[in-house]
Amino acid sequence: MVTGKTHMKYFLALLVFILAAVSLLYFNGNRQTDDHERRTEPVTGLPWQIDRLPDGDTRVFGITPGKTTFGEAITLLGDDLKLAIIAAPHESGVVEAYYSHHAAGPITGKMILVLDISVDELSALRKRAFQEGGTRRYRLHPDDLPVAYRSPIRAITFLPSFDLDEEIVQARFGTPAEIIQIDEQQQHWLYPEKGLDLILNADGKEVLQYLRPAAFSAHWAQLQ
Repeated sequence: MVTGKTHMKYFLALLVFILAAVSLLYFNGNRQTDDHERRTEPVTGLPWQIDRLPDGDTRVFGITPGKTTFGEAITLLGDDLKLAIIAAPHESGVVEAYYSHHAAGPITGKMILVLDISVDELSALRKRAFQEGGTRRYRLHPDDLPVAYRSPIRAITFLPSFDLDEEIVQARFGTPAEIIQIDEQQQHWLYPEKGLDLILNADGKEVLQYLRPAAFSAHWAQLQ
């Protein structure tokens, strides 16, 4: 004979089972949703993701050439870099920040930021700099680092770790305004509205140079 206590035990056991099943379904559902959201979250900062800004400037890798300062770029890209003046003995040179490894999703490569510093200021920096790594590299004096941090990024050079060909470039960057053939091995694909000079090398690594669109005409003239 089944007693009331037995019925109660059956009822409690069934209730526990139902609650456990509901909890398991809820957990699995949330986990699948989270996994799906992680899989579908868009990747940003890719080399061909060049934003055209209302004022005519562009933004790539989160950096707006001509406006984003070196200090701001460090917050975006990290501080694992080498900062130095690169110059031949009789040149004023440029200040470059070199990243040996930069990753944006599946895309990896090397990156160089060229700082926009006047010739006079650069000459003063070089006098106080320490020569290292041969005759062309000068490490900034610690007292001059604030000058670098507040200087805007003039240009970005990105060297992808994978090879590009004409088909990939056409698909990712679109049709260039002009292609300049330097020699049998090298072509410059020019995108002035994007501020991009994409250098294709038949026997070497490709180079992507990003400038302010307003400064691109001078770069174009040099190539001509």
